[in-house]
Amino acid sequence: MVRATGILADRAIKGLFDSDRLVSEAALDSDQIQPASLDLRLGSKAFRVRASFLPGPAHLVADKLDRLKLHVIDLDHGAVLETGCVYIVPLMESLDLPEDLSASTNPKSSTGRLDIFTRVITDRAQEFDKIPAGYKGPLYLEISPRTFPIVVRRGSRLSQIRFRSGNAILSDAELLALHASDTLVASDTPNVSGGGIALSIDLKGTGPEGLIGYRGKHHTAVIDVDKKNQHDVFDFWEPLFSRGRNELILDPDEFYILVSREAVHVPPLYAAEMTPFDPLVGEFRVHYAGFFDPGFGHAAAGGSGSRAVLEVRSHEVPFILDHGQIVGRLVYERMLELPESLYGAGLGSNYQAQGLKLSKHFRTS
Repeated sequence: MVRATGILADRAIKGLFDSDRLVSEAALDSDQIQPASLDLRLGSKAFRVRASFLPGPAHLVADKLDRLKLHVIDLDHGAVLETGCVYIVPLMESLDLPEDLSASTNPKSSTGRLDIFTRVITDRAQEFDKIPAGYKGPLYLEISPRTFPIVVRRGSRLSQIRFRSGNAILSDAELLALHASDTLVASDTPNVSGGGIALSIDLKGTGPEGLIGYRGKHHTAVIDVDKKNQHDVFDFWEPLFSRGRNELILDPDEFYILVSREAVHVPPLYAAEMTPFDPLVGEFRVHYAGFFDPGFGHAAAGGSGSRAVLEVRSHEVPFILDHGQIVGRLVYERMLELPESLYGAGLGSNYQAQGLKLSKHFRTS
């Protein structure tokens, strides 16, 4: 069954290419289309700019780049992007959306876990990561590595895009009903408000000392975003242990990888997104990479018990997190139709059935 409103599934995303609503400089990678999103690829040039910007309703991104660029970097053979710098990269994909189709973007999971801050910009944009219905034009990615310097190249995939027809966000009542039938989070008493279902933090940890997460180190070597299992964990991360205290003090502007207390489930006919920052629960940002595809944590797709890995950064002041404290909310939307493939079901997904887990770039043994 195909609904009138909802998130486009993989089959429909392929159809956008077939109808020239999505255009790319090169043929798609075999695994570029996900169950409810499309990975976006970097083009051949990166522009180092003085500062982040939005073009505004009267300007093209290219016009702003002419004024703000410091230098141009060739990505054809790979290049290092330094921490603390802002880069704008034209993407290989461009859009010609129909009037009834909008889109939104988010960093990929591996991007967020490396503390790479990314946002998509369109011509005449007044906000990041939001692409209005009917948009026709190029896409650009703002990239700012925060903790580790990175190597990227033409074709690297740091961000992903989701397409939607109309508004298919579940109301509080619909969320509660779906939780009752499909157990969205492993909680007997779900906290639902503002269109989202709450997730809390696990600070008891695992093992005899209670491993609760990792804090990023400074002044490290570079990480190649396209290579898996390349780096020793301890060269880049400091393990954090509960030691029975069940709390963690977040230092301002340090980067942490933590994990939710609850397992998360996204049923096959739904997609989810975590709100990246909620000032009602504390002055910190959680989860740069917010998309959860259909089938995440779904038992039939091998994901029973999957928890949400959280990319956490405190702002301005130190902040104490306690075990079980709410740190974010998942918003669920309906899919237009059932995807051909679910997250983790034969897709080589890196984070299905996960607990506390660093990105795919680090050796597991």
